Amino acid sequence: MSCVRLNDKRFVRWRGRVAELALVAVVALGGTVQSATRAAELLVGAATIDITPERPVALSGQRRVRIAKEAETPITATVLALESRDGENSLEQALVVSCDLAAIRPGILDKVREKVKTRVPDFDLQKLFLSATHTHTAPVMLEGRYTLPETGIMQPGEYAEWMTGRVAEAVAEAWQKRAPGRVAWGQDHAVVGRNRRAVYADDTAKMYGSTNTPNFRGIEGYEDHGVDVLLFWDERDRLIATAINVVCPAQEVESRSAINADYWHPVRQSLRAKYGEHLAVLGWIGAAGDQSPHLMFDKGAEELMCTRRGLTRLEEIARRIVRAWEDVYEVAKKDIHPDAVLRHQVQEIDLPYREVTEAEASTARKQAATYADDPAQKWNYRWHQAVVQRYERQQAGTPDIHKMELHALRLGDVAIATNEFELFTDYGIQIKSRSPAVQTFVIQLTGSAGYLPTQRAVCGGGYSAVIQSSRVGPKGGQLLVDRTLEAVRALWPERQ
Repeated sequence: MSCVRLNDKRFVRWRGRVAELALVAVVALGGTVQSATRAAELLVGAATIDITPERPVALSGQRRVRIAKEAETPITATVLALESRDGENSLEQALVVSCDLAAIRPGILDKVREKVKTRVPDFDLQKLFLSATHTHTAPVMLEGRYTLPETGIMQPGEYAEWMTGRVAEAVAEAWQKRAPGRVAWGQDHAVVGRNRRAVYADDTAKMYGSTNTPNFRGIEGYEDHGVDVLLFWDERDRLIATAINVVCPAQEVESRSAINADYWHPVRQSLRAKYGEHLAVLGWIGAAGDQSPHLMFDKGAEELMCTRRGLTRLEEIARRIVRAWEDVYEVAKKDIHPDAVLRHQVQEIDLPYREVTEAEASTARKQAATYADDPAQKWNYRWHQAVVQRYERQQAGTPDIHKMELHALRLGDVAIATNEFELFTDYGIQIKSRSPAVQTFVIQLTGSAGYLPTQRAVCGGGYSAVIQSSRVGPKGGQLLVDRTLEAVRALWPERQ
């Protein structure tokens, strides 16, 4: 009697096929029944559209006003359309949009869905979501965040209206282009993001704090250097789209006063130079609320190597991501799936706001008062005053609840889970570690819900962990992890 080795490719494929056939009559939170005797066909479409404003705009992401009069690179929205079909029957759908923006601000998703509704009448609009690469050199999209010039610039609301129309156009194009396709997945590693919170002898922490000081004791949290990749081909074996999940916001050039897609631009340039200008490249940012491409130590050695290679720091980051992507591509293309299971659940979850203490409210009230009469400090005034208002609602017995739209997808052996936060990496690692999937992609900033710090970070304090930075705290963070995992596990009933 012969034995089948667990790493035998034939066995792995057989096992995956059996798992697909075992999925019968599964309807859960937006799921769809799929035949147990007939493999579904995967349809794929993709499109990319320029969302670079043609006029000067205010830039989002800093606490001061910056007016961009030029674009150093274009910023884009990239759409991936997925559909699972059994003959003429649509079994499952997903439209995923990656945007070179700081965040998906309130109202933006609703605008896109409204504009898509007439363009794509056969699509379930709830199964469309947007995510941001978190570049800090993209336009402001909400009125009232800063005191801005009344003339000479494209106002935030005006840009939001124009941009959402462009995104809806690309969504319709991707959906119309969907055709039988194939998918593969894999993972490699690249050092892109670094934990940006320094810890000191008195147990306090500071974002971008100095590490060259006697009281420095270490970096606060873990780093995740995984580069998770999805690859999509059409029936002619042409690579048409790829999604790249990196646990680092696109913020290498965040302080500039020009439009810039940050490291995603040279990544796209490199991949398109080799695989064609048509290639759609979706940048997905993992749980990276405490991560940054900026160096906390070893700066001299890193700069020396960039100089020797003749690269800017931005180009070096892109080189690492592309190198990891190439390694995945060479391996993953040997195991391509034309009929990978597609499942997509959407649900709204309630997360409790972080409780504001009396001391925090008092400090915030004093800080808000110092900025109240200075129009140039509007951002800082609102930052502190929002805490005061939260405390008053809390004391009145009407504490805030954050309602979050959670998307959980299964694509073959891959799970994809979204959240609206700048989610600290430890939460992402929990989700990945406990997921039933072979590979799990976590996508943050599908909304604009602020930082979600760990308890360790809250104890250390500092920007990104103080009450002003955080609507939802560690209690809500753990609930987010658990609810996400419940949704993901429902996509793998054969492993229950």
